[in-house]
Amino acid sequence: MTASAQKKDPIEAKANAAAAEAAHDARAEVLEQAKDSPAKSAVSKLKKAERDAAAEARTKWHDFQVHVWITNFNSIEFGPWKHERNRGKSRQFTTDMDIFAEVVENGERTGVLGYRKELWKDSSGMDKRLVFKLFSETLNWKASMDMMLGRSIQQTLAARGLPVTTYSINTSEDDYLVYLERSANKWPLLPENFSFFLMHGGEPKFYRFRRDFINLGGDYTLIDQHGDHVGHIDGAVLTIGGKWRCKVRGDHADPRLIQVMKLFTGMIVFNRQARRHVKSLAVDIRDGRVKPDIERQEADLYLNPRRIR
Repeated sequence: MTASAQKKDPIEAKANAAAAEAAHDARAEVLEQAKDSPAKSAVSKLKKAERDAAAEARTKWHDFQVHVWITNFNSIEFGPWKHERNRGKSRQFTTDMDIFAEVVENGERTGVLGYRKELWKDSSGMDKRLVFKLFSETLNWKASMDMMLGRSIQQTLAARGLPVTTYSINTSEDDYLVYLERSANKWPLLPENFSFFLMHGGEPKFYRFRRDFINLGGDYTLIDQHGDHVGHIDGAVLTIGGKWRCKVRGDHADPRLIQVMKLFTGMIVFNRQARRHVKSLAVDIRDGRVKPDIERQEADLYLNPRRIR
């Protein structure tokens, strides 16, 4: 064997070893891809199904109506000892609870709306505030909506007299409170906005109710954080008490959002009075005619959750 042949052998051996190693790596990669392909295929099918379901939900709408009664002659309150029996069905049905509206879905009553009459009609000053309750047809409690006078007056004073009403909403479907607040960014003759957000798997989703520019019966559009119109509240014009037709796009029809929308629709009946009350209180507190005082149940909503108990 010549010297040149001996020199070539180690070089050729190294080249062969490198080629064998590359082939082994390529084979292992192909086997790994073949092994993972069923799982990847399943994930791909699942994502496609989710996209198809979301696209289909965008074409569907959840509808309901809110009918406001002008008298107490209804099946919920009319009759001997009816109010006492209603209190026995739910602790949330207080002695001063006045049912003023029903919620109708698919032609059937599925719930009723009430407010604490004594707190609103028979009180004044800092003791006067709105508290709404949403009940099922059988008077099981579903959600509450409380006017936060402290927060409302704080925001109104900061807005230099523009009434900024704030409400806290507690739903049976959620561990979080929802805060619904009128925007202080309000110019004359332009529509008002009420904003809120809901928590979805640790992620907030933001919404606002914007009053329609052409507004005849208390009409509002529900807008999401991307500016898309995902719901609408359409108030009837020729009614004695009030009637609203509401809808939410299917991909946003979360039970909590629907409950917020039902309570907000009931609040529309009192909206103008609520603004006047908050503005009047803010002016009286500024001028020293009223001493600020927070009612105990509202004060509890401001408590520090990390306080020592």
